[in-house]
Amino acid sequence: MSTQTILLADDDVMIVEALRFQLEREDYDVLTAYDGVAALELARSALADLILLDVMMPKMHGWEVCREIRKESTIPIIMLTARGEEMDRVMGLELGADDYVVKPFSFRELLARVRANLRRVDFADQVEGRNESAPLVIGPLYIDKNRRQVIRKNEPVPLSQREYDVLIALLDAHGAVVPRGDLLDAVWGETWVGDPRTLDVHIRWCREKLEDNPSKPELILTVRGVGYRLVAPDELAS
Repeated sequence: MSTQTILLADDDVMIVEALRFQLEREDYDVLTAYDGVAALELARSALADLILLDVMMPKMHGWEVCREIRKESTIPIIMLTARGEEMDRVMGLELGADDYVVKPFSFRELLARVRANLRRVDFADQVEGRNESAPLVIGPLYIDKNRRQVIRKNEPVPLSQREYDVLIALLDAHGAVVPRGDLLDAVWGETWVGDPRTLDVHIRWCREKLEDNPSKPELILTVRGVGYRLVAPDELAS
C-alpha cells in the first residue's frame, strides 16, 4: 500500500511541528502550510489524501479555505478548532468539512479520526471498483457511481465525500425509507460518536446542491420520526 499524504495547515508552528513528527512516525507523508492562502494553493496543487485545517489562520480563514476546496474536491477535511460551540461545529459541517477536532486534543484522538476518514474513502473506492453499475437518472440528476460523479442539469455537482456517501446510501435503498440510525451507521460508521444532528446538516447541504427549491424538496424527502428517502426514478418519470 502506498504512503498516504496529509496536508496540515495551522499557523501555530509548534503544533505543526509536533503533529508532523507524530504523523510521520505513523508513516504518513506530511505537507505543511501556515496560512490560509498557502493551504489553498497546496490543496489545489498537491496530491494529498486528507487535509487537517485550522480554523483561525492569517490571510484566509480556515472556513473560507474549506468552502473553496469543497467547490473543487471531495478530499476529506478535518477542521482543527479551539472553539467547541455547537454553531462553530455546524458551520464547519455546512461548509463541507467531514469532521472536526476541538483543541486541545490528544494525538490518539486525531489519529483515530484521520484513519477513520481515510479508511472510509478507501472502502468506498474498493466497493465501487467491484460493483460497477449503470448510471441512474432521477429527475434532473444523473448519478454515475462508477465515476463517483453527480451531474445536475448538465453541471457537475461538487459534493463532499460525506454528502456523496449520504446520497449513495439513500440511492441504494431504491426509494425506500432509510432510518436515521442506519444512515449514520452507513456513512459515519457504527463506532462513530458524535452529534446525530450532523446527519440533518448533511441532508440540508445535499438539498441545497441538488434540489430546485431546498425548502420544498422533491428528491430527498423527510419521513418524520423515521428518516429520509430518495425518490425512485419511476416516481418522477411522468
